[in-house]
Amino acid sequence: MNEQSKKSPLLIILGPTASGKTQLAVQVALRINGEILSADSRQVYRDMDIGTGKDLNEYTVEGITIPYHLINILDAGGRYNVNDFQHDFEKVCQQIISVNHVPIVCGGTGFYIYSLLKGHAYASIPVDDPLRNDLETLPNEALVAKFRSAETAYYRVADISTRKRLIRAIEIADFLIANPDEQFSLSEQSSDYDAIIFGLNPNVEVRRDRITHRLNQRLQNGMVEEVQRLLNRGLSKEQLVYYGLEYKYITQYLTGEIGYNSMKIKLETEIHRFAKRQMTFFRKMEKDGFHINWLSEEMSQEEKIRLILDRYREFKSKLAGI
Repeated sequence: MNEQSKKSPLLIILGPTASGKTQLAVQVALRINGEILSADSRQVYRDMDIGTGKDLNEYTVEGITIPYHLINILDAGGRYNVNDFQHDFEKVCQQIISVNHVPIVCGGTGFYIYSLLKGHAYASIPVDDPLRNDLETLPNEALVAKFRSAETAYYRVADISTRKRLIRAIEIADFLIANPDEQFSLSEQSSDYDAIIFGLNPNVEVRRDRITHRLNQRLQNGMVEEVQRLLNRGLSKEQLVYYGLEYKYITQYLTGEIGYNSMKIKLETEIHRFAKRQMTFFRKMEKDGFHINWLSEEMSQEEKIRLILDRYREFKSKLAGI
């Protein structure tokens, strides 16, 4: 563990979609000279704003714009993975620490956060394009069955919450089976980061209401038009479907595969399922030994902020041996 990480541990705020984590992270950053590192696998892409829920206006509060990172760093159409995230994160995190600011991780991509805390021994496994092409022809149910049929060391920690991650998980499993002499052990990976984790988990009904309301707002505010602009720019249907959720179903609507109402119903259903999968992954993190300080919905925003700041300062003092 490097000395800088000891001096400034990570403060992590996680939660499922529509849990209010960005707004909370910004308020915390305002009080402790923090900068936010996004742990969101889709907000890295430029011109994919409404569909990925960037809500960049939330980073400005009381006339102050909180610095944010790992957002809008890659053109739409590209592909970003956990290995890219780890590399980019390390570089930016050290820059933040070097100016005596506090790195605050905020996001809902559990596997990205997990990779910071546990290390990700499998990130270097190469892409297998022929295998991916074959897998792309299979429905999700067949992909899940294929992954579950392969017992490897990766099985327990794999994130299969989206189609693209499921395909990558099968790719990794196939590599491990074909290369049994390669030594990969996630549990033996060390992390350079000490971290204290806080979580938001609204009750299911509240979460569902927020998701429905937010989806309606985004549809009204140009989300369909955003996807149409990407198609007009030359991105293929396959490229947009790869990003899942909003981009998948709106693309299907715009290319005439489904009607508007069907698109909206399917999209809302899938976002609810996605939020549930996010929470499942966070619970898995807890089973793997990571303590998440869940913040009660009954607490006011100010109470949440005060609790986070108090526990973060206690954690930092403990690490420093004070």
